Amino acid sequence: MKPRIAVLGCGYWGSNHIRTLKGLGALHAVSDANPARAEGFASDHECLAIPPEELFSRDDVDGIVMALPPQLHAELAIRAVENGKDVLVEKPIALTVPDAERAVAAAAANNRIFMVGHVLRFHPAFEKLKELIDNDELGEIRYIHSHRLGLGKFHTENDALWDLAPHDLSMILAITGTEPVEVRGEGAALLDHLSDFAHLHMRFPNGLRSHLFASRLNPYRERRLTVVGNKAMAVFDDVEPWERKLAVYRHAVWMDSGHWAFTANDPAYVEVAQGMPLTRELQHFLKCIETRETPRTDGEEAIRVLRILTAGTVTHDGSFR
Repeated sequence: MKPRIAVLGCGYWGSNHIRTLKGLGALHAVSDANPARAEGFASDHECLAIPPEELFSRDDVDGIVMALPPQLHAELAIRAVENGKDVLVEKPIALTVPDAERAVAAAAANNRIFMVGHVLRFHPAFEKLKELIDNDELGEIRYIHSHRLGLGKFHTENDALWDLAPHDLSMILAITGTEPVEVRGEGAALLDHLSDFAHLHMRFPNGLRSHLFASRLNPYRERRLTVVGNKAMAVFDDVEPWERKLAVYRHAVWMDSGHWAFTANDPAYVEVAQGMPLTRELQHFLKCIETRETPRTDGEEAIRVLRILTAGTVTHDGSFR
């Protein structure tokens, strides 16, 4: 019998969890501060609608997926694990590192699974990229840069950095295997006091450098992660069709008679099996509940991401509107 999962929060991303869990045969209940919204999803997906104040004490709920405003995540995650529930908490899992640490510690103390929704770690193209890196196909990694740009997703609590950057930071940390020793952030607020553009610059212990650019006021969409090694370069571009999502460039650069020379080669597109990252993420969550294995994106990773976000946050004193 599959774990019985409840989704707490029936907003935009919560609704995606609801549909996906229904398809996986694991959706047991939905819950929302708006009872009518929860009842509507329960009717559409043939599951229970449980008020939030009753959800945590239910014996028929094994795990809870939380897709809430981030300021609510930590306290409700603690309440869930203390009531014996395994949790998948959407990013960011808290707005401060101490709150995140309390939630993760509570899960450990109660022997509960604590997973964070860094969904791109489960993208088949990123998994293949990580495999190429681990097999030394790119050589020593020297630089990583990511761009996550688009129009929209405006929040009253989260700026562009906190809303968009966690996905890319999770992938960068997975590649580097360590935290940066230096983080520098820049931001720009055009609509109100929250940054609509954000740059992060990071330096890692082995000298590897990385930068991240996030924007929610951009006229075009860009979802690109570039990894530069001393043997080859690779680009994971999620805007491209499946057959072009992962490209490897085997350019060559060398010193010739005191001058740098190079050859630029056409990209070699790497075959990637198609699969929905959210489906794969939720399958992993269900497996972790069943086997009690540590999730690939666990609470400790979420804390590392929060530390970088906190170090790179820029405070603004007013609106440029």
